Amino acid sequence: MRVSRRAVAVRVEGIVQGVGFRPFVYGLATRLGLGGLVGNDERGVFIEVEGGSARIEEFLAALTGDPPPLAVIERISTGPAPVTGRSTFVIVPSTARGDRRALVSPDVATCDACLRDLTDPAGRRRGYAFTNCTCCGPRFTIVRDVPYDRANTTMAGFRMCPDCAREYHDPADRRFHAQPVCCSACGPSLRFVGPGDPEEDPLERAVRLLREGGVLAVKGLGGYHLAAPAADEAAVAALRSRKHREDKPFAVMAGDLAAARRLCAIDPAEERLLTSPARPVVLLRRLPDAAVAPSVAPGNRWLGVLLPYTPLHHLLLRSLAQPTVLTSGNVSDEPIAYRDEDALERLAGIADAFLTHDRPIHIRTDDSVVRVFRGRDLPIRRSRGYVPHPLPLARAAPRPVLACGAELKHTFCLVKDDRAIVSHHIGDLENYETLRSFIEGVEHFRRLFDVVPEVIAHDLHPEYLSTKWALDQDADLVGVQHHHAHIASCLADNGAAGPVAGVAFDGLGYGADGTLWGGEFLVADLAGFERAGHLAPVPMPGGATAIRQPWRMAAAYLDLAYDGDVPEDLDVVRRNAGRWAAVVALARRGGNAPLTSSMGRLFDAVAAVAGVRDTITYEGQAAVEFEQLADPEVDDAYPCDLVDEGPGFAVPGAELVRAAADDLRAGVPREVVAARFHNAVAGIVAAGCARIREATGLTTVALSGGVFQNLLLLGRAVPLLEERGFTVLTHHRVPPNDGGVSLGQAAVAAARDAG
Repeated sequence: MRVSRRAVAVRVEGIVQGVGFRPFVYGLATRLGLGGLVGNDERGVFIEVEGGSARIEEFLAALTGDPPPLAVIERISTGPAPVTGRSTFVIVPSTARGDRRALVSPDVATCDACLRDLTDPAGRRRGYAFTNCTCCGPRFTIVRDVPYDRANTTMAGFRMCPDCAREYHDPADRRFHAQPVCCSACGPSLRFVGPGDPEEDPLERAVRLLREGGVLAVKGLGGYHLAAPAADEAAVAALRSRKHREDKPFAVMAGDLAAARRLCAIDPAEERLLTSPARPVVLLRRLPDAAVAPSVAPGNRWLGVLLPYTPLHHLLLRSLAQPTVLTSGNVSDEPIAYRDEDALERLAGIADAFLTHDRPIHIRTDDSVVRVFRGRDLPIRRSRGYVPHPLPLARAAPRPVLACGAELKHTFCLVKDDRAIVSHHIGDLENYETLRSFIEGVEHFRRLFDVVPEVIAHDLHPEYLSTKWALDQDADLVGVQHHHAHIASCLADNGAAGPVAGVAFDGLGYGADGTLWGGEFLVADLAGFERAGHLAPVPMPGGATAIRQPWRMAAAYLDLAYDGDVPEDLDVVRRNAGRWAAVVALARRGGNAPLTSSMGRLFDAVAAVAGVRDTITYEGQAAVEFEQLADPEVDDAYPCDLVDEGPGFAVPGAELVRAAADDLRAGVPREVVAARFHNAVAGIVAAGCARIREATGLTTVALSGGVFQNLLLLGRAVPLLEERGFTVLTHHRVPPNDGGVSLGQAAVAAARDAG
């Protein structure tokens, strides 16, 4: 019986380049006896298959049902193709002719098969630090252009040896069309820069330096890291001192999951994150007997842990046989170093030696940081392993959009059609180096994803460097209020459009009235918002100085709470007696004391009153330590009634400060005070949303802003809202902090452009 033949043209879009998709298609078509071709182009993967109808249907079903593990298919379209009698299937050269829609895969942690190659005594990649295949290895950090072919990556300068070329062209090999494929005969090589015998193996020299307590700069996927043995207090303290990082915790790389379990308690969701292809830093509950030096995470009950994600990391940790601090290769507040000459210069005063290599990094990318809330990811920093994976928008943008982000934890975002591509973590946009990194990143993303922005969204703060840059561009400008961007970010993160009752709690953002907001209750959708309520404004004595010195916020709040008659027996008053009166006078006088409704500053004030700290060395430090101080067994809360104000309401934060101060004067333990305060803020969230529901009928709440990184607060607020019948949206793909603001700005600009 003769089988009728037909031919079908297939278009596959999404992350389908650099993930073994063409080899997968080749193998599938060959097994089914189909003829045709597959190739990469500017839109993704194109396929033509020819054969019997039943086999073609089986082929199409397998495309969506069993793709390579790293592939992310956004859409598959099919159409008729001419029947030509083809009986063989081939991979054809890539093309790039029209509008680019092809996506680039994030960098992917070393797969199990490549790990076996590292230790195979008979294998030619035994101990080779750049082993990879179609299932793992560098992607985003080495890509210069699309389509994703070797010539468009930083591997272009490494010509494949005959053995690697044979693997690359063998359909039965897992390195078939793996673009970074290489071995010790033809690929990148390690180099040790530092004291010792230059003829000795670079890895052995690096391990010896770490064992002797040295600080090592290591070139990774997206930049240089600084490493020191995590249990060696002298080494970690030296790293902290040289890096000018006084208290902010360091991340620790453990050699494997068992080693991580000796440091921290790990639940199934956290294990999933630790071992995922993204390999982020995961914030875990530190075990009391964890063998880490005090200087790794001073006074912190949580530890940021990650597992090796490159062959070099695996080889290093296996030889070292102990956890190591692995922190960004920079001086605090600077971008991570990623170019070799720059790293050797900038890190020379920090590192005792360098373990580097000759594969160029095209785009710097920090490690991602994630914690778990209710079994779901809660990103703190979204970067390596996740970027540039696109996020779908609920509604396509009529014109391409560039969103310039905020200032701290800066990211930017490009939108084309219904795809939002949020950048890697840039850093705090407060100096020339980070501004240059932002501009370079925008240009790279524009070229890589073929986006020419016609709309540029920016924050309202006139002094943000990203705002100033935006105002100089030739495009239609859209100013987006900071806290509206936070709520829009949460909506976009959840594929929603609103309207919702939005609660945006953070350090501060420029308000629509020119004051500094940060404790906001909004009625919002993607296109607009109304301010329904807010924390009652208080002065910030000294402006930005009050952020670095939380005791100043305590002084301003206590002056209001006690009507100018602050009890002198409060410890925070005694500790700052010599300067208290001047700061209170500054707060009363105004001048350099801008008004703020910031929830972050309220946390600072109560933390200082409770004796957590009067000054900070990194953003949010007082609030972070105050959260850890709280006794989770305490379930009562300070009372705080909402106050009618015009059409909305205000939250009298001074009442909470006075309640905490009165408790402390009465001898109530600080742990109880901290818990009662957290419970009170959770109650305020629920009460404010209930007030909004009474006025609007809205039953969905979106929680955003850096304050909602606080798991104690989030864990108290969400159940309270759910008990009252609300549906609660929280972040799980982009951070609630300012790292997610660019997505919110982009979603707002797209919605407004659509009318």
